[in-house]
Parts: sequence; C-alpha cells; structure tokens
Amino acid sequence: MSFGPEPPKVLQNNLTYQGRKFSFTVDQLRLPNGVEGNWECIRHPGGALAVPVTSEGKFVLVYQYRFAVERRLLEFPAGTVEVGENPAETIKREIEEETGYKANRWQHLGDFPLAPGYSDEYIYAFLAQDLEQLPHPPYQDEDEDIEVVLMTPEELETVILKEGTVDAKSVTSYFLAKKVLGDG
Repeated sequence: MSFGPEPPKVLQNNLTYQGRKFSFTVDQLRLPNGVEGNWECIRHPGGALAVPVTSEGKFVLVYQYRFAVERRLLEFPAGTVEVGENPAETIKREIEEETGYKANRWQHLGDFPLAPGYSDEYIYAFLAQDLEQLPHPPYQDEDEDIEVVLMTPEELETVILKEGTVDAKSVTSYFLAKKVLGDG
C-alpha cells in the first residue's frame, strides 16, 4: 500500500472564482483508478496555526466570529500563508497580531489537510512557548471580531468534548501539542 501522492491527470482546468485568499476550480480529472469526472476544489495557500502555552500551563485561544457557521468559535491563533512567506513566518506574525503575545520558543507539531473532500488547504501547526505579553493590545483586521481567552487544559477539553465550539484544526493541534507536552 502506498501512502504517497497519487496525482490525477488533469483533462481540463476551469477557474471559476478567484478570491482574496483562495480560488475555486471545477476540473475534469482522471483519477489514478481510471475514473473520470468533474471535481470542485477550493485552492488555498495553506494556514499556519500556533498552540500558545503560558508558563502557567494555560492555552491562549481566540474566540472569533465566523460568518460561515454564524457563530463564535474558540480557535488557536492562525492565519493564511501569504505569497512568498513560509508558515513559520506566518504564525509568528499572526500570534502577535491576534493575541498580543510573542513566543520565544517554537516547535513544529506537524502538517495536515484541513478538509480534503473539497479543499487542498494544509494547516502547519506549531507549539508556541516561553510567551511574553507585548506592550500593545492585539491588532485585528477589519474583517475580524476576536476576543483573547486563556484556558487550562481541563477547561479546554471540557469545551471540546461538550460544547462543540472549538474548530477542527484547533482540536487536532491541541492533541498534537498535548502529546509533545507529555500530557497525551
């Protein structure tokens, strides 16, 4: 069994929408098993995510309004990888902007596809430790509505298991971080 990439043969590529952060394509493909058809895909440059942990062992999250699900979600700070930027640079910028913290110690936790049924977006997850609070408040983009929240591991796990208000990339990254921190 092979776990490596198995790219399809692109028979026809159709860009149907080019947005600010992603594009949407409907491509005619021949899959590795020979099946042909049209597949829709959101093309995304990827996102970087930090799991920030204070010296007291609390996790720094953002409580952010997400219009697609019409509610606020608890998430670890994250951002889109910009053109010419590597994910480590992205998340160092995003953690400061979204939370007002700077991390002095970083560890790569891993990369994973976010929603492979319809998107090629990968999340690049990092553990952020040795935090220092910056002298200025967090910065928000015009389209953001964010509140910074600190939670113990127990509080966060309760929310994950009982409330359903933590997004999937944050749940995945939490458990990756927990394993590294020796709690998993």
